[in-house]
Amino acid sequence: MCGIFAYLNFCVPCQRKKIYEILLRGLERLEYRGYDSAGLAVDFPEEGVHIARKQGKVKMLRNMVFDVEKAQYETIAVTHVGIAHTRWATHGEPSERNAHPQSSGEDSSFLCVHNGIITNFKDIKKFLESKQYVFTSETDTECIPKLAHYIYHNSEEEELSFTDVVERCISQLEGAFALVFKSRLFPDQIVAVKRGSPLLVGIKSEDQITMDKVNITYRGRQASGDRPFSPPGTSAEYFFASDASALIEHTDRVIYLEDDDITSIVDGTLRITRLADHAKTDESTSRQITTLRLQLQEIMKGNFSTFMQKEIFEQPESLLNTMRGRIDFATNTVNLGGLAHHAVDLMRCRRIIVIASGTSFHSGVATRQLMEELSELPVVIELSSDFLDRQTPVFRDDVCIFVSQSGETADTLNALKYCKSRGALLVGITNTVGSAISRETVCGIHINAGPEIGVASTKAYTSQIVSIVMLSILIGRDRISKQKRCAEIIQGLKDLPDLVREVLKLDDQILALAKDLHEEKSLLLMGRGYNYATCLEGALKVKEVSYMHSEGILSGELKHGPLALVDENMPCVLVVLKDKTYEKCHNALQQVIARHCRPITICEQGDEDVQSMSFRSIALPPVVDCLKCILAIIPLQLLSFHLAVLRGLDVDCPRNLAKSVTTE
Repeated sequence: MCGIFAYLNFCVPCQRKKIYEILLRGLERLEYRGYDSAGLAVDFPEEGVHIARKQGKVKMLRNMVFDVEKAQYETIAVTHVGIAHTRWATHGEPSERNAHPQSSGEDSSFLCVHNGIITNFKDIKKFLESKQYVFTSETDTECIPKLAHYIYHNSEEEELSFTDVVERCISQLEGAFALVFKSRLFPDQIVAVKRGSPLLVGIKSEDQITMDKVNITYRGRQASGDRPFSPPGTSAEYFFASDASALIEHTDRVIYLEDDDITSIVDGTLRITRLADHAKTDESTSRQITTLRLQLQEIMKGNFSTFMQKEIFEQPESLLNTMRGRIDFATNTVNLGGLAHHAVDLMRCRRIIVIASGTSFHSGVATRQLMEELSELPVVIELSSDFLDRQTPVFRDDVCIFVSQSGETADTLNALKYCKSRGALLVGITNTVGSAISRETVCGIHINAGPEIGVASTKAYTSQIVSIVMLSILIGRDRISKQKRCAEIIQGLKDLPDLVREVLKLDDQILALAKDLHEEKSLLLMGRGYNYATCLEGALKVKEVSYMHSEGILSGELKHGPLALVDENMPCVLVVLKDKTYEKCHNALQQVIARHCRPITICEQGDEDVQSMSFRSIALPPVVDCLKCILAIIPLQLLSFHLAVLRGLDVDCPRNLAKSVTTE
């Protein structure tokens, strides 16, 4: 969704030019979360609050900011608050007036940036309009600073603090949101709130930070001793961001905020407050100050032209990292530390439900057959949004597995809360430490794929598949009849990174194929068994980045309608690999040839029969059947990338999309 970034320098003299640069760099790191428009708010000595907003990507805002009068840039701010935002439009079209920060009015008494959706904004807007407030945008966000303004000026108490105003404001809001507030009435102060959408705080100081946690205040009553965070010296810098990737170049000391945390910084002191009526008996009374393990080079493009291309070629290493320390290839055993205390529960359950959206859903489809085979249990794969719409029956002896790259996917998170209320065992598979899903689930697997910046997921998908394969082996390990099969798969995993490197060498061949296809309007992809998911995911990638209509088809359903689309002008990709479905996929290949199609096949090395029937073929090295889908998806990832480049499109930032979908 949207990206939030804010910077407060307390007693750290800083040129305003540098403040602008810090805010803009933060937005550029978060641009994968939304790039319809961008904006920021800073203070100028003579002008007061200065708001800059621009439709388009962050570079458009950068050009606007640095095209204005330069004299103000050299002035020094000893203490200063700046907030910034990059938007993925939900309410209102991409435009300057709908960009954030949104303001309480002409005097900009209150400003805020927002990630999420306010579901009751129409009621709030109607109330405020009755009080003569004038709205200038189409957003749900604008009601928030105006409501804060109304609360401040209509309070029966003599004086409200900034935190008091924000606390009363958010008590009227419904929905999922992360908010950061700045106010002309409370200079050099900042207040941030998290409910459903991700937000973390970075802390930087020239002196060593010795505190390891910040205690929580419940409406002025300290939970366990008065321990807000105060700078270890006389100065400090604070950063708020939607993702750690925007913080790592500044600091590695961060606090992951949790739902209903209200974080304020006043006179350089950071406090975390919670609403008393949201307090739970078993919740933590403090927030840990943790150290990020992320490295700056991990979020740079390096020698690649785009993040998507870089992440495709990183897959040998990302797969190795997913398996590192978890598989003993000498003894053919799997050890998943995050599931160690719940392995027995996993093996004793009556049903496994995998719940996910988009690419993560496809990783569940790709591994369902293996999980059923090794567990000998019914395995259900559910789209998160549909699962919630149906209010699916869930029981205490079910295991619910939630798969999400970001760990913040709104539909998946809401499905988790639904399953939690019904007593099922909750397992999370995510790529983000400290994410909502990793915190809310009982146990899980961190896929260790490394940061994924490109909107179209690539390396996270293959790492998710390997993670679920390892989970399946763990569940089936005690069945004597499955041990030979598990050993075969483990040895296949051992060879997998090298086999992926071999497939990546086909890049030039796939580029030539893309040159043949990039002017086409549609593309059909057909497969079955483990590779039905390959076709679904490949079609999604082509749609996401090249905007070409594409459809993944189960080849067993070809005669039940889709065959009507096939003729000499319809490009078709068929996955025909040597597994249990080989003969059936071969039949599908003959059926499309009979309709004068010139098929493109993904087959195995040495399969001369399939290659002789193909207009073009991509030959993959052999591997155990349940891992063929990992090798087969890589040519389709590369194909989608090259199609987008040949069409002159922005590969990393496809239109209308965002990396982390934190709203329903």
